Amino acid sequence: MNRKLINWLGLLGVVALASYAAAMIFSPMAFPGYNWMEQAASDLSADSAPSRHLWDQLSALYETGSVVCATCIAIYVSENKTGVKLFRLGLYLFTIMNWISKVGYQMFALSDAGKDIAGFQEVMHMVVTVCVVLLSIVSLIILIITGCKDKEAKGVGIWAAIALIMMFMGPVGMAAFPPQYFGIFERFSTFTAVGYNAVLGVYLFNGFKRSVHVDGLNN
Repeated sequence: MNRKLINWLGLLGVVALASYAAAMIFSPMAFPGYNWMEQAASDLSADSAPSRHLWDQLSALYETGSVVCATCIAIYVSENKTGVKLFRLGLYLFTIMNWISKVGYQMFALSDAGKDIAGFQEVMHMVVTVCVVLLSIVSLIILIITGCKDKEAKGVGIWAAIALIMMFMGPVGMAAFPPQYFGIFERFSTFTAVGYNAVLGVYLFNGFKRSVHVDGLNN
């Protein structure tokens, strides 16, 4: 296919995933005493965290890449009328989720690593988290439904189902296992959106060819 710039920008989703993974893996090295199996990933980027500077460096491409990739996906499917309206709605909601995550977590980063949720900053951080989770779930469910109804959107739907399962593995694991393993299961949820964004970025790179209908007709 003759790829345009917007298709190439889809690869930023993969770059964002690599950047996020690097931040997760290497930032704890700058946080003495940090236990990744027990503590939340957000502790690494808290205002008072000793790992904050390293986290910001390693996650720079994640912060920007995710939003740019998701926005390009929304623009592409809107301009090309890719898929049915329900399919596009799911992608629009997923894009909105990425923007809320980007802006919300920067505005309301945790002030202290591991601090109890008490002050305004911490409460708003949790409000952002709730919005991100709800939008992620709704968008994924919509894309799963689309995949079940339209065989050409089956691939996107299958990946959405995998992402949704991973997202629910987080809270289920947190409830079923001791607090010492909170960090492990929390990462199932945090990696879900970033990983699925990378998958959609690859679809954008390929122009959604052979993956979804265009207004009911084969691409």
